[in-house]
Amino acid sequence: MSVPSTAPPGPRAYPVRVDGVLDPPLSRGLWLVKWLLLLPHYLVLTLLWTAVAVVSVMAFVAILVTGRYPRPLFDFTVGVLRWSWRVHHYGYGALGTDRYPPFTLAEVPGHPAHLDVPYPDRLSRGLVLVKWWLLALPHYLVLAVFVGGGVWLGTGTGSGDGAWDDGWAFGGLVALLVVVAGVVLLFSGRYPVPLYDFVLGMDRWALRVAAYVLLLTDEYPPFRMDMGGTDPGSRPVPPAPTGPPPAAAGRWTAGRVASAVTGSVLLLAATGPLIAGGTSLWVDRTQRDSDGVLLSPTVSVDTPRYAVTTGAVLLEGQGLDWVVDELVGTARIEVTAADPDDEVFLGVAPTAAVDRYLGGVGHEMAGTMRPDGSAEDGRSWHMEDMPGGAPAVPPAAAGIWTASASGSGTQVLDWRPDEGDWTVVLMKADGGATVDVDVRAGATLPGLTEFSAALLAAGAVLVVAGGLLVGAAAHRARPQPPAGPAPAVGRPLPPDPRGAEPELTPSAGQRT
Repeated sequence: MSVPSTAPPGPRAYPVRVDGVLDPPLSRGLWLVKWLLLLPHYLVLTLLWTAVAVVSVMAFVAILVTGRYPRPLFDFTVGVLRWSWRVHHYGYGALGTDRYPPFTLAEVPGHPAHLDVPYPDRLSRGLVLVKWWLLALPHYLVLAVFVGGGVWLGTGTGSGDGAWDDGWAFGGLVALLVVVAGVVLLFSGRYPVPLYDFVLGMDRWALRVAAYVLLLTDEYPPFRMDMGGTDPGSRPVPPAPTGPPPAAAGRWTAGRVASAVTGSVLLLAATGPLIAGGTSLWVDRTQRDSDGVLLSPTVSVDTPRYAVTTGAVLLEGQGLDWVVDELVGTARIEVTAADPDDEVFLGVAPTAAVDRYLGGVGHEMAGTMRPDGSAEDGRSWHMEDMPGGAPAVPPAAAGIWTASASGSGTQVLDWRPDEGDWTVVLMKADGGATVDVDVRAGATLPGLTEFSAALLAAGAVLVVAGGLLVGAAAHRARPQPPAGPAPAVGRPLPPDPRGAEPELTPSAGQRT
């Protein structure tokens, strides 16, 4: 007569199963150079995780519409996660083995690091909208401590004015403990097993959250530390199948992985021209003024000197006429004096003529615009000061201008760019000191529509090419039904209390 077990039940198994085995003998000093040995893996994983980002977007849409994660894409994402775990187990996520990790997405029997996620038949369409950012937030706080970005040390030092300055040291607990284990290994030749079990618990937590965020499961990651190399999810023996055998998982060969990665890179590259083309088309259709000119936002320019100039603008090249006619069109500068009673002068002239006219005249040359559009002195532009006196004659009398405008109120200068070296000058109409104006600049840009269309077309081509590559790889890697006759189906016996696997009771009509 068997006696029922009174042992308390173990922790509930989580679908994401992460195992690691401490794999002696471990070299004392190999861990010091594993970062170099792993460089090929880091390069490949950079590309693979780029593909995972694209695949996750596709899966997000598929789950939202159908409630299913496409099986080939699921196998690919799990494979990349598995590959990453083997690399981290070999490297600085655990230092658990000296066996160099294989370059494959597939499970490798006999390898000390294993990761598996069972394929879910259905996923929640609603959870997919929130679990990867909102529901996972508490876990992100934990992982900030476990695997990086955590705050480990706060120290305070008093400053001379009595203020308190905080000094912070950042890092991940996993990395810190792995370094400790490496130092112990270096001097003693042994890896402390309790330390390894603790590190594996934190790694397992991180990988469970990663799988949840990557939409591979709907089951919320538990807030518990399952320490040790064997995951609780790896202990229970699943019951024998009671129906037709499941389809075999498709194979992600090196060629299919390369196709998926290349396609994902193309899809990511497509976002640039698509966003730029869409934005420029929106600007072209909605932001022109009544004259069809596209103008920049208003910036303030002021100086106590007698003039403000731009740096020299050199226009040259055989294709300049085409560029001006097809792309730039007519350039426009609008200037409004801060004081309505001031009369301003705005002109464009050859740089050499401007240098002669303003030689010895106090002025400032506008350089690059400040990133935030302002500064402590209220200016929007970096100004280079050129000390000097007043001009000999008012600007309108200089006789050097290719195009100019002057008067009170808003002055508009339209100029058709031509080959040469040009400078724009802002002054008071009477040549007096202190120039304080608001400026806008722009152009008609007649070719903006065609340019936007070209960008959108280029983005569409990249989307089609990338989608075909990813789709072809996923299609070829899709699950295939197993070859050969289906095995006999029977009823599972209850689990053997000694831990043996359940056997099948012969069904009716079967011979024993």
